[in-house]
Amino acid sequence: MDFPERFSNLPAYAFPRLRALLDAHAPGGDVVHMTIGEPQHQFPQWVTDIVVENAAGFNSYPANEGTEALRAAITGWIARRYGVELDPAQHVLALNGTREGLYNAAMALIPERKNGKQPVVLAPNPFYQVYMIAAISVAARPVFVPATAATGHLPDFAGLDADVLNQVSAAYICSPANPQGAVASRDYWAELIGLAEQYDFRIFADECYCEIYRNAPPVGALQVARELGADPERVAVFHSLSKRSNLPGLRAGFVAGGPKTIAAMKQLRAYAGAPLPGPLQAAAAAVWADEAHVVENRALYQEKYAIADRVMGGVQGYMPPEAGFFLWLPVEDGEAAAMKLWTETGIRVLPGAYLAQGKPGDNPGEGFIRVAMVAPKQDMERALIILRDCLYG
Repeated sequence: MDFPERFSNLPAYAFPRLRALLDAHAPGGDVVHMTIGEPQHQFPQWVTDIVVENAAGFNSYPANEGTEALRAAITGWIARRYGVELDPAQHVLALNGTREGLYNAAMALIPERKNGKQPVVLAPNPFYQVYMIAAISVAARPVFVPATAATGHLPDFAGLDADVLNQVSAAYICSPANPQGAVASRDYWAELIGLAEQYDFRIFADECYCEIYRNAPPVGALQVARELGADPERVAVFHSLSKRSNLPGLRAGFVAGGPKTIAAMKQLRAYAGAPLPGPLQAAAAAVWADEAHVVENRALYQEKYAIADRVMGGVQGYMPPEAGFFLWLPVEDGEAAAMKLWTETGIRVLPGAYLAQGKPGDNPGEGFIRVAMVAPKQDMERALIILRDCLYG
């Protein structure tokens, strides 16, 4: 039996690679997981009550595009957060988490050809791995643009050659950035949107870390696009409750964009999507409408930023993240550092090269490890001290 070749050359996903690297070796102490960005703070306790109150909805097929109540709650949040008024019926689509939408946006919106040639999909490097798979799935050519200290840890798409930009159909961008914690400024968004207008491509803005930040709330792509008067189909933004509300298991997210963008994604989802169950949609609507728990959650992360700065501030090359909950720590070799930490201390971190593309010596992640600050703050502080003393002492 034959299998498709389009995925045959992919490296293993980051976490199977990590298991293959570490699991044959015994941990050198009590195991501390700092690899995956799975929030550990408490979600609002009333979420459970809402699910129970609406449990009869498990007896019905859920609304494909999201209930009216959920879409109204989403557009209400967008208006409060970004000052952008949207029509719940035309401009938003409820998602089963953001990864589904980030993948299906490519399936629904990237054409087979761009200017008579294979389309190009841009992505930052390092990057959330679904961007690459989405591009490959639609027979586009992914082009990975370094997001390093030299570029402010955001990709310099404008620095690409015109012959590449003329073939671009979509650009994925994550702000706040995973893993570096960099935030796109208003000027950065304006330049990118202008580039997309000039070369006629879409921007898929992954903004799922937007509510975890130190000081000022990050600017949103949709609000800058509206301020500039850009084509309403130019930008699609993706959000979820996973990080904002500590609900990764709820799988509640959304995409917002122009009416044609949303209509195309709705049509695909009608055939191949997995809508959020009705009781969970009811809970999601209530969570999008509440800000008190978000403020409390952000305060906990702000305490963690202060801890990280205090513990790691003396490490040469330490970059305090502007937002998100990852530390992007410089090391000589990410795999070697992860192995040393595991075998000597039991702390488990992710080699940065597993989040990037490039041959050895040309992979922008290989000199880093990603450390998730999701554990309770006392546990996190203790682990960071051990990590610092092991790798930088």
